[in-house]
Amino acid sequence: MNTKSLKILCLSLGLTLSSSIIFAQQGTVTINQNPEISTLLELKKQINTEDEDSNRYKIQIYSGSRTRAESIENSFDSSFNSWSSKLVYETPNYKIWVGSFRTRLEADKALMKIKKKFPSAFIFKPKKKD
Repeated sequence: MNTKSLKILCLSLGLTLSSSIIFAQQGTVTINQNPEISTLLELKKQINTEDEDSNRYKIQIYSGSRTRAESIENSFDSSFNSWSSKLVYETPNYKIWVGSFRTRLEADKALMKIKKKFPSAFIFKPKKKD
């Protein structure tokens, strides 16, 4: 090995080892945000969770008496924790509605799983209240 290539090797090795000692800069970031933005975000979350005004698909697993509806809702909640259930009263029956699906495909996938335990389940879109 000649002296020129030995010098290049030593220089490369020295640069490689010294680069591990270099430290990054540290600092802080301050975000100044109007407090009304947080209020608007909370309002948006609330609006998105209100079922009555949504245009989403739901699955109905029961319609009938209140005591049986409560029993079925408890059974559903213990079997399926992926979707929320809701007890709804529509004269003259109590109904159990499940989930809030953006697309029919999402609802169909859930329905396939739910029908194994609740064979009379079906998909629907709630009517908007005026």
